Amino acid sequence: MPQRPIQEAYTFTLFERAQLVNQPDWKAVISPSDFFFDLKYLQLIEQCYPSRLEVRYVIVYHKNQPCGIVYFQIIDFKASVFGELLNEEVDAMASQRMRLFERYIDKKQNDILMRLFTCGNNLVSGKYGFLFRPSVSETKVTELILALTDVIAKEEKLRGTISATLIKDFEVPLKPLSLVEEQKFTQFTVEPNMEVHLPEGVSNLEGYLQLFSKKYRNRAKTIFKAASAITVKSLDLKALQDQQAELYKLYESIYKRAKFKLLKLPPNYFEGCKSLFESHFFVFGYYKEQELLAFCSGFVMGDILEAHYIGLNYEHNKTYELYQNILYLFIDKALQHGLKKVNFGRTAAEIKSTVGAEPQHLECYIRAQNTVSRMIQKPFIQFLQPQAWVQRNPFKEE
Repeated sequence: MPQRPIQEAYTFTLFERAQLVNQPDWKAVISPSDFFFDLKYLQLIEQCYPSRLEVRYVIVYHKNQPCGIVYFQIIDFKASVFGELLNEEVDAMASQRMRLFERYIDKKQNDILMRLFTCGNNLVSGKYGFLFRPSVSETKVTELILALTDVIAKEEKLRGTISATLIKDFEVPLKPLSLVEEQKFTQFTVEPNMEVHLPEGVSNLEGYLQLFSKKYRNRAKTIFKAASAITVKSLDLKALQDQQAELYKLYESIYKRAKFKLLKLPPNYFEGCKSLFESHFFVFGYYKEQELLAFCSGFVMGDILEAHYIGLNYEHNKTYELYQNILYLFIDKALQHGLKKVNFGRTAAEIKSTVGAEPQHLECYIRAQNTVSRMIQKPFIQFLQPQAWVQRNPFKEE
């Protein structure tokens, strides 16, 4: 496809499917550890949501040399998705207009209410919407992202139907912020990404726990003891295929408790990841005799372990401390591989901090583009605001 001008000396090429993307130019920007930018992974996402998700991929060129990649996801939300959101927030909003809108949602549960245009990946936490070479300045990156967001929306004739544009998730805010504000984006904070930075010279979980205070070492021992009757197994591709139904049921138990439900994984997602990234993607199952009670999944990405989706049988979670044993398994696996960091993702921040995780705050930017999204935007942002929690420190005081 021909390159199109975007700014002086910068051009871009747009693709509607991962299999159509110019692979050499895309790969010239990413590294082998950038799994969430891997075209095979992005193609898997497309296959998972053939009717629910639209995508756009962009390669940016500087003087005809690839210097950046960007991708967008476009999702339609039914009115029912926003029922819980408004129920949480509407009491604080005395607006008659808002109450009429709430009644509309109640009556139109299955109508498409909002089309969200996202620069980023709605399935994972983190800045996975674009990647540029270091030679491109922060200001230039921001200019290009904002320009591409507008141009693609217009050229794809989406401007009239897009309800809101979301750019997510940033550990370091976009700079300069004035450019973002000029484009009428609202900046807001979401739940922090919880990270464990692994100490140098520690190669196993036992050594890691020696850095804990006595209180937290004893707590860890209690957690491990609770799971003494549990067998943990690494699941290969065949096991994932054979136990797809059980795994999915456990995943659904987590999904149903999610604060805001964007995209639900299809049943074959885990085997799809395993078939694509066999040596880098893992799934562990937690068994009581022959019954699968929990599982966890993740990626080894360069020197980072990226915790991915988990599943739990909540009836047995407390008895066997399944969730907290999963957290320690991630840390143990990262130590065994000599990695530098475990990325736990969002949610359950306080529990994650008890195993040594620290918060990395995430910024997002949203722009409402029609009447419906302008009414939803404030409660939507309030709904996603981080809840108050207590940061725990399990390590010995120096």
